[in-house]
Amino acid sequence: MNQISVQPIYSRREREEFIRFPWKIYAENPYWVPPLLMERRKLIDKNRNPFYQHAEAEFFIAKKGSEIVGRIGTVINKNHNLEHKDTTGFFGFFECINDKNVSDKLFETAKSWLKSKGATAIRGPANPSVNDEYGLLIKGFNYPPVILMPYNPPYYSELIEAAGLKKAKDLYSYYLSKEKVISERLEKVVDRVRRKENLTFRNINMKNFWNEIELIKSVYNKAWQYNWGAVPMTDAEFESLARDLKPLLDPELLLIAEYKGEPIGFSLSLPDLNIVLKYNRKGYFLPGLFRLFIHKRKIDWIRIIVLGVIHKYQSTGASSVLFYETARRGIAKGYKNGEAGWVLEDNVMMNRAAQFLNAEPYKTYRIYEDYL
Repeated sequence: MNQISVQPIYSRREREEFIRFPWKIYAENPYWVPPLLMERRKLIDKNRNPFYQHAEAEFFIAKKGSEIVGRIGTVINKNHNLEHKDTTGFFGFFECINDKNVSDKLFETAKSWLKSKGATAIRGPANPSVNDEYGLLIKGFNYPPVILMPYNPPYYSELIEAAGLKKAKDLYSYYLSKEKVISERLEKVVDRVRRKENLTFRNINMKNFWNEIELIKSVYNKAWQYNWGAVPMTDAEFESLARDLKPLLDPELLLIAEYKGEPIGFSLSLPDLNIVLKYNRKGYFLPGLFRLFIHKRKIDWIRIIVLGVIHKYQSTGASSVLFYETARRGIAKGYKNGEAGWVLEDNVMMNRAAQFLNAEPYKTYRIYEDYL
């Protein structure tokens, strides 16, 4: 029997092996959507991804003999620990064959590395942070992931729990259908709240893009500051994200909510490009771009990626109205279905807003943790 070895990656070849390993795990899975290789390379690149300006990370590959059988990443996010005044370390990028011996070895390595950096707890999966792909899918395996959401086999939860990690928090994704969202009754309720609270909504002004991004960044960091595990994005992180998403943006699907002209919230929705990228099996950029160009009319889903209102305005009903206005505009653009998420299980306001739109929780993701 070949012994299991776990080693950090150093060379370009090892980085490629780390990035490409999921293709082995999901070779026969009809729901998995291959990521773009160029995007994955940037995600773990400590020189190109501004996240690593305030975080330390290591990436590991597990082998049986010469065969790669698993991978994991470890992260010390200094901004998280400053924000929450704790010493939590994170794991992410977890992929593994269905072998407890391999996963145990991966988590043993991850915990040891985090402890050596002063961490007293391990939490994840975070790929690599709460502002990126976050959580392990535990319900909804028979649906493909929408854009910028993770996917994994059902057995991963068993491997993680066998390594001693337990539930920290669940995250919900909601399904919205054109038929259930729009109704005369809901329209009347929304209109009443809008008028009573002096709420207005506008699209992002693409001609004034970077000033708008500054405004949105301020609202984002204020609106999410009380959320469990939230970490404000740095200027460099926000700018990098804005540059990456700008080519995908539809100005009519990035809404800014205002109270008497003051920005108090915003929502960002993107077309679900995964509907097309699902067939870009090798993850190369140019074939993926070609498929998007040829088949973009097939995209009838959107994902509401972020939607939030500054804390002091949350009791006004602004979240529900913003949610409704976002869905209404998506339907007007021709989208028939949507996913809203993720939403923390104990985020009362946002779960209530989703239920207000007759949205159905159809996927659940879990964050795990353990003390070190």
